[in-house]
Amino acid sequence: MTKNVDSAARHAARLAAVQAIYQMELTSLDAEAVIDEFVEHRFVEFASTTQPDSDFFADLVRGVPNRQKEIDRAIAKCLAADWKFSRIDSILRAILRAGGYELIARGDVPAKVVIDEYLDITHAFFQGDEPGFVNAALDKLARGKRVAEFGGRDDKRQS
Repeated sequence: MTKNVDSAARHAARLAAVQAIYQMELTSLDAEAVIDEFVEHRFVEFASTTQPDSDFFADLVRGVPNRQKEIDRAIAKCLAADWKFSRIDSILRAILRAGGYELIARGDVPAKVVIDEYLDITHAFFQGDEPGFVNAALDKLARGKRVAEFGGRDDKRQS
């Protein structure tokens, strides 16, 4: 039962982190200000559901801007040649950045869990082709960054 609670709390944290990362991009607020706002004011919106894991949430919200150049480059390499990362919808960018951060920096979370979680979050925001787009991009990124999890040889020289 604890595992389900932790899973639900992490799911809620991911959803809140995507919203926070989106807010940071729109407002130029720093991670600490947004984390404080969410923990003190926005997490009450989750009162009828599972409370977000605040430590996990804070790690995502701090981690994305701290590694944003690396994340953005890695995601851009996973897109079709005619797609520019900067032209992607800002919510999709927030989803991809949060998922990208977990794939790059959170080796404690299995890649397939990361992909499934952010695919689910994408479905919460979009009804069209966007979930397939996010799935394809994160899967490609995961296969490059987490080779061993997909049955390949783990090569640290992967970019």
